[in-house]
Amino acid sequence: MDKSIPVVSICCATYNHVHFIRQCLDGFVMQKTDFPFEVLIHDDASTDGTQDIIREYEAKYPDIIKPIYQKENQYSKGVRVSLVYNYSRVRGKYVALCEGDDYWTDPYKLQKQVDFLENHPDYVMCSHQFNQYWQEEGRLEEIADPHFKGADYDLPNLIGGRWLTQTLTVMYRRSALNLQDYEKYGMSMDMILFYALLKQGKGYCFPDVMAVYRCHKGGVWSEVSLNKQRLMEFKARIAIYNKEQSYEAALFLAYQFAKALSRLLLLKHWEMFMTVAHILNKHFGWRFTSKIYLQKLILGHGLVWENVADECAQHARKRI
Repeated sequence: MDKSIPVVSICCATYNHVHFIRQCLDGFVMQKTDFPFEVLIHDDASTDGTQDIIREYEAKYPDIIKPIYQKENQYSKGVRVSLVYNYSRVRGKYVALCEGDDYWTDPYKLQKQVDFLENHPDYVMCSHQFNQYWQEEGRLEEIADPHFKGADYDLPNLIGGRWLTQTLTVMYRRSALNLQDYEKYGMSMDMILFYALLKQGKGYCFPDVMAVYRCHKGGVWSEVSLNKQRLMEFKARIAIYNKEQSYEAALFLAYQFAKALSRLLLLKHWEMFMTVAHILNKHFGWRFTSKIYLQKLILGHGLVWENVADECAQHARKRI
């Protein structure tokens, strides 16, 4: 094996993670593998000392830690940071993901995932269970299911909300993601990446608990309200549909109506939801579309996804 070529490229984005980045980096460098790996870090102009800690690890592990230190924040300029600065540098056969405020707990995580993908060429990705750490409370929450024995997942699972993937747990085949094609989605979010990957094949979730997701006030999702999260998810699904123009992408949009969504949000962003209505009408008809919109506007609560999915399929068959 050529020791100069990494088998795994770990992609890590950081911004003002001074209180967390050391634990994250320790989770990388403690990995015990029979292959070389690299850590591609992009720091988006942190102002709190995060870059100083990364430089410390870069000096100690120069063959592993490969940082980019920005002087101006790129995310605020609309740059798709991971795509432009990390994914484009990948040399490994496999790509592993972890944000700078999360961390890995199993020193054999990379070895387990590489072994699985090497032995199962029909899988494009794999993931595993994780727990949550509530930073402000100093509390570790064991959310992993102790009875979970491992499971396959695919694009229909993702569309239907059975997420067995989270950023800090994922490893995927570099060959499964065409960067030029991925760029056509026009925006970057985890769900878009997972959608693009699962179009190419299936994934497997290990029962092993190998990482911790950190919840804190400075986290991207921690600072946004539930409605804002739903809005971001709608925008991501619209981006997927605009590229795919498929029944599956329309169904992914329809799934959002199975979640709680305030009437105020629907009215405030009516132009976007008119776009969504046009898409749903194209695939499932106005009767179905009008029904779910009225249910949201009048009742203002979540719908039963199984019922929505069944109605989508029935209306789609009628339109063929």
